[in-house]
Amino acid sequence: MEWRGTGILLSVRRHGESSAIIDVFTEDRGRHAGVVRGGTSRKIAPILQPGAQLDVAWRARLEDHIGTFAVEPVRSRAALVMGNRLALAGLNAVTGILVFCLPEREAHGPLYRRTEALLDLLGQDDLWPLAYLQWELTLLEEMGFGLDLSVCAVTGTSEDLIYVSPKSGRAVSRDAAGTWADRLLPLPAVLRRQGNAPDAEILQGLETTGYFLTSHLAPDLGSKPLPEARARFVDAFSRTL
Repeated sequence: MEWRGTGILLSVRRHGESSAIIDVFTEDRGRHAGVVRGGTSRKIAPILQPGAQLDVAWRARLEDHIGTFAVEPVRSRAALVMGNRLALAGLNAVTGILVFCLPEREAHGPLYRRTEALLDLLGQDDLWPLAYLQWELTLLEEMGFGLDLSVCAVTGTSEDLIYVSPKSGRAVSRDAAGTWADRLLPLPAVLRRQGNAPDAEILQGLETTGYFLTSHLAPDLGSKPLPEARARFVDAFSRTL
């Protein structure tokens, strides 16, 4: 059994004396693990940096075996985060969340393409937070928890939508919220891809997507909480405001 493709390195962990087990996110095969022989060596270890784009060839005797990877670098993203606290926190959030939520060997093409484009923006701090927020919306959609922000869940209007129902993930208008307003989540214009996307709105949007990641997605995956790397990124971003 074997295949070859391009993917994003999500995680690396030592295996035995000199090998490493890596998780790679590919467009056609989703999150896929494998052993890299000599992965801790001076020659290969510098290639195996989370976020790196790799050409990988996987081989195993049987389909359900973990198998081995031969890897070649396509491009490193280490230079994009070096000395940039926000970029490093963002990279850790993306890779940590993907390892946390992606089922093994299940393709998620739209999410893969969005992830590759997002990581290519690392270091562009004026663009990256908005791109990251849009990435979280895609992630929720791909995982089955997409938000419906087109019309009010109560009245059907598309005007004055300023809240999101924490239960259904649907938009709610100002008038329809009534006395329930303090129990609803904020719906800044940026979440509907409207307006100029100021940083304060992006932070509000991250509050809303974060609720669904923490209270809907994470419980669906078991008892483990959402990776702390996501909270560290939001904190780093909030400090730039």
